[in-house]
Amino acid sequence: MRGKLGIAFKLVALLALVVALSACGRGPKADVNIFILPPGGMDSSVTEALEDSIRESVGEAATVDVFSSPIFDLQKLMVEVAAGDNDIMVLPAEQFTSFARQGGLPGMDHLFNPEDYPEGVLEAPNDEGTLVKNLYGVPVSGTQWLQSVGYKGTEMIAFIHPRATDKDKAELVMKKIMEE
Repeated sequence: MRGKLGIAFKLVALLALVVALSACGRGPKADVNIFILPPGGMDSSVTEALEDSIRESVGEAATVDVFSSPIFDLQKLMVEVAAGDNDIMVLPAEQFTSFARQGGLPGMDHLFNPEDYPEGVLEAPNDEGTLVKNLYGVPVSGTQWLQSVGYKGTEMIAFIHPRATDKDKAELVMKKIMEE
């Protein structure tokens, strides 16, 4: 019996060590997480360059992390949207439109002039189910932010996730993306 308790204790200690070590190096969660998934996926070096660029632009106002996937996978995209861990999503226009028409995205009319970004203006149901025409996303393919990494793919639209942790900081980062 004593031997079994010793083994159990060692396994618990090992498990605790693994959990503790797995958290090392991650640091605190960023104020704003951006998930970008172009149709061809995105190499980690490109993701890092985008992260460096937006961090430099935002400065001390907010911490920002950028995430992507090396391949485009619609199931991964659906998981990322459903999980709500990302504050800003940057998706191909087709996927943006699909998500936006389901409703729930916060409007961005107060951030940008809808006439400047007709690609992001859609009718979508509000919480009561009434269709509301708003600016829900902004095209980012032509921004300096994406052009700095040589992006030449299909139109990408950025939007703020409805469960963004800090909407004010997400809005600040969105403005910086559009300024670049």
